[in-house]
Amino acid sequence: MSRALSPLASFRAIGAYVPEKILTNFDLEKMIDTSDEWITKRTGIKERRIAAEDESTSDMGAKAAALAIERAGIDKAEIDLVLCATVTPDYFNMPSTACIISEKLDIRNVQALDISAACSGFVYLLSVAKAFIESGMKKHILIIGAEKFSSIVDWTDRGTCILFGDGAGAAIISATDKKEEAFVDVHASADGGYADFLVTPSPGSVNPMNQKSLDEGLNFVQMKGNETFKLAVRTLTKDVKEILETNKISAGDIPHFVPHQANYRIIKAVGDALKMREDQVVLTVHKYGNTSAASIPMAINDLYEAGNLKYGELMLLDTFGGGLTWASALLPYAGK
Repeated sequence: MSRALSPLASFRAIGAYVPEKILTNFDLEKMIDTSDEWITKRTGIKERRIAAEDESTSDMGAKAAALAIERAGIDKAEIDLVLCATVTPDYFNMPSTACIISEKLDIRNVQALDISAACSGFVYLLSVAKAFIESGMKKHILIIGAEKFSSIVDWTDRGTCILFGDGAGAAIISATDKKEEAFVDVHASADGGYADFLVTPSPGSVNPMNQKSLDEGLNFVQMKGNETFKLAVRTLTKDVKEILETNKISAGDIPHFVPHQANYRIIKAVGDALKMREDQVVLTVHKYGNTSAASIPMAINDLYEAGNLKYGELMLLDTFGGGLTWASALLPYAGK
């Protein structure tokens, strides 16, 4: 008797959601000591989206997920795993945002869980989904990157508040027997030795939520900007070169390079190091800012909605975030 071939993981559909409110650099000029010119020169960001006060991370994630499910052409009853990457969950520390999103989508009696890998979260989820699919344990997995970063930003800190925005992106990862649809490779790694580069100190077991933590602003994101920038460029460039060399693929043959949208100068430095053409690089940082785990799927969605992502076209994803974490992925788009 011949042995059945193991299932392969494919990227079946993409969806995203962005809040209505737009916060421009000119708006920020009225709030803190900064300028549009200063922000644009150092980050490439012109505006970012801000969720409404009554709009939660799960609200945004559910809307992005519903769109991805619709585009995948599957019934939500076929989804057998829900994964959410976020560092701004609805609740600390339970229930998981994945559980809340499942409830809002009426997906019941299905395994659901969150992961915390900051800006690398979505690509981390790709590695997890790939393992579940290829083991034969799951067939259709909903993965979501969703962030309400405005809820953990100190709006008096001009070093961080100019960078971040809110939003969500989601994808359906499905089993396939077609090699041309399958993930090529996913790399994911971390180094906790740099944990203090990007951190939200409270609440947690180190700094429990109390009046002292609130008075010291430990509930807001803190970042060592210059150190993070330098390490990000080195790490991202090295990781992307490794995944391309491992799989014997030339950077010039990648139709779509989708980097984490944190800072235009980082994106340009990595793209230049890889000798990427301008038409290969997907850019959304100017209009969304850094949306952490939502950044990569929101950028893929923009590419798709512009009509520039076709079946079988290869995407190279590359991301870096708090932890410190980093990840890259090579995969074709297997949707319609």
